[in-house]
Amino acid sequence: MVVTGGGSGIGQATAWSAAREGARVVLTDIAEAGGRETEKALRDGGGDGLFVRADVTSSADWQRTVGIVEERYGRLDILFNNAGGNLIKPVTDVAEEEWDGLLALNLKGMFLGVKHALPLMLRGGGGAIVNMASSLGLIGNPHMAPYCASKGGVIALTRQLALDYAPRGIRVNCVCPGPTLTPRLRRYMEHGATAAADLMANVPMGRFARPEEIAATVLFLASDEASYVTGAALVVDGGQTAH
Repeated sequence: MVVTGGGSGIGQATAWSAAREGARVVLTDIAEAGGRETEKALRDGGGDGLFVRADVTSSADWQRTVGIVEERYGRLDILFNNAGGNLIKPVTDVAEEEWDGLLALNLKGMFLGVKHALPLMLRGGGGAIVNMASSLGLIGNPHMAPYCASKGGVIALTRQLALDYAPRGIRVNCVCPGPTLTPRLRRYMEHGATAAADLMANVPMGRFARPEEIAATVLFLASDEASYVTGAALVVDGGQTAH
């Protein structure tokens, strides 16, 4: 299993959960300290974990990562395209390079992941891809134009890929979390970029998701228990999009 953005948050929680289920996990991140920490935790817990420092917007880094997976394990069964970022400001204040950068991280990174992982998955006879979308790919949110646009693109890309690869034994789904209490979200709130009350205003359950709850959804979509699920955008948002 390859997990991008595996050094913290939902990626880290998914790597831990997958390792506990017996998966062999290759996690990537541009933050080396978090990646190494996660790798050590996986191994200390008796799991099979390997960290590869990689930028998901780099085709060369993807080629290197998939090459390492093939050399070490000979196959790839699951890809969790998780790495991403956010930007909170009015669209008129968004610089062109900021737009390009976030779309590259949140959407191009997904494209490059599937582009380079699919050949190895196909040689192994099939597999499962889970892309990280968001509830905000389905609804709007103030001051988050590039984020909402990129996550809407992830949902559309997921559905298209599901059509192409279902006949070849590869399922492609995405998960759409609502507000999730990751280290990144904590930093946003600490620096005043957003407030917990604002985030909770439209969440009927009145609380943040835990990264482990999103990880459980990812593992379901990647598992044989979801063997008839492809092209889905599974919403895990405490009721946010039910309005």
